[in-house]
Amino acid sequence: MQRRTLLQAAPALVLAPGLARAQAYPAKPIRYIVPVAAGGGSDMVGRTVTDRWAKVLGQTFVVDNQGGGGGVIASQATARSAPDGYTLMQGYVATHGTSPATRKVPYDPIKDFTPIGMIGATPNVLVVNAALPVKTVAEFIAYVKKNPGRISYGSAGQGSLTHLTMELFKQQIDSFMVHIPYRGIAPAFTDLIGGQTQAMFPGLAAAVPHIKSGRVRPLAVTGLKRHPQFKDLPTLDESGFKGFDAQQWYGVVGPAGMPAPVVQQLNETLNTVLKAPDLREKLSVEAIEPMPMSPEQFAQFMKTDIERWTRIAKARGIQLDS
Repeated sequence: MQRRTLLQAAPALVLAPGLARAQAYPAKPIRYIVPVAAGGGSDMVGRTVTDRWAKVLGQTFVVDNQGGGGGVIASQATARSAPDGYTLMQGYVATHGTSPATRKVPYDPIKDFTPIGMIGATPNVLVVNAALPVKTVAEFIAYVKKNPGRISYGSAGQGSLTHLTMELFKQQIDSFMVHIPYRGIAPAFTDLIGGQTQAMFPGLAAAVPHIKSGRVRPLAVTGLKRHPQFKDLPTLDESGFKGFDAQQWYGVVGPAGMPAPVVQQLNETLNTVLKAPDLREKLSVEAIEPMPMSPEQFAQFMKTDIERWTRIAKARGIQLDS
């Protein structure tokens, strides 16, 4: 009787170690690569999310800031890591959108990564110098057309989201404006406020203080719905630019080939974090709205974003390698 009981238990004993390993994830701290230097909005997003995510997963996250190369260094480090779920990266619109569209990067933004989930996004906002005699998108378009070649716009740099968003807008209104690239958004705002440039498409978070001070005038936000902080400000979609969905977004990716159960666990726990009201309040400092997605939805989102910016870069001759 005792021998028969042991034989019946044998299969369970054989399976137990493997089952325990599968259930144990995560069994050690998770490295979370943020592709910018410590400090600033993107870093705050990563630390805010992983602090809460760690509590849900029951494991520590170690934030690893790897700035440089517009996210290339961090992206390469992530793509080359073991696909075991212990190295993740905060991908964003530059690493998996504008950079691959405007330059040759040493990684494939789709094939070299496993999409885990979206964190959230903040819209860009069309702002103009406060002295410009326009108060709506329609009035701005009319003003540009009446002053061909005399209107200039600033950006945070060649190939940046602020640059490409305005180029998309210019393409859709079929009008010309002179591009003035700056080294970052702060000096671009200085010249916009001073009247050296007349318009810009910054991220909403960077624009909020200048909008509230009245030094620049907002006309519309990108994205498909109005932003909670500016409910009276229309979207470009409402203003006749259907599907104008350019946004500064943040999400989580890992190396290609991660196990499906690990991806599912990470996605479900991340989405749990994103649905907490206190997280929305914390991210509102950067005007970010949480956007929970499945891995499949996030994969399609990234693919669509890359395709959008690749099309506009080709159409406008924006190739930073040439």
